Amino acid sequence: MVSKSAPSTDDTRDVILDAANRLFARYGYRKTTVDDLAREAGIGKGSVYLHFPSKQEVALSLIDRVNVELQEQLRAILREGSSPELRLRKMLEARVLVRFDAVQHFTESLDDIFADLRPQIMERREGYHRVEAQLFATLLEEARANEQMQFDSAQNAAYSLLIATASLLPYSLSAQQLGDRDEIIRKVRRLAELMLRGLLSR
Repeated sequence: MVSKSAPSTDDTRDVILDAANRLFARYGYRKTTVDDLAREAGIGKGSVYLHFPSKQEVALSLIDRVNVELQEQLRAILREGSSPELRLRKMLEARVLVRFDAVQHFTESLDDIFADLRPQIMERREGYHRVEAQLFATLLEEARANEQMQFDSAQNAAYSLLIATASLLPYSLSAQQLGDRDEIIRKVRRLAELMLRGLLSR
């Protein structure tokens, strides 16, 4: 008889983060306790603390997980063999939809849910944006080298793309206020069309 292996550390972390995702969406960060997290995850309270030193770290790790998923998707698109224009469109769409999909079940805005963590989140966001900007800049440099796009600075152009797409997902709005997913897709595609007109070589 083959014995069942114990869940890995990564598996347990994901179980806790999945539980936090459900509870924060339902009750908000402030009202959720570590006891609640343990109960929802089906583990002991000590197991939560074994993987996360505090409820704050659970919340920040949950946000990190969404951004790591986005970065992985952007890297995968970057490696595709399609044209820089098509890849840029797909990267812009992914940047918005990964985040939208992560919060669409939340009834409050992210500002309301994570108000107590705003300074730490803002600091982390700078790191997320640096990574994303570098990925976009890599694609833009490739397009410029092939004389398919033109701009003065790949880094500045990359940050402009981030700022423009961020406008579609303001933290002050709940998922319901943002609209449905199909409408978000239409908006990001229109925005991508406008931005590409300014980048594509004539």
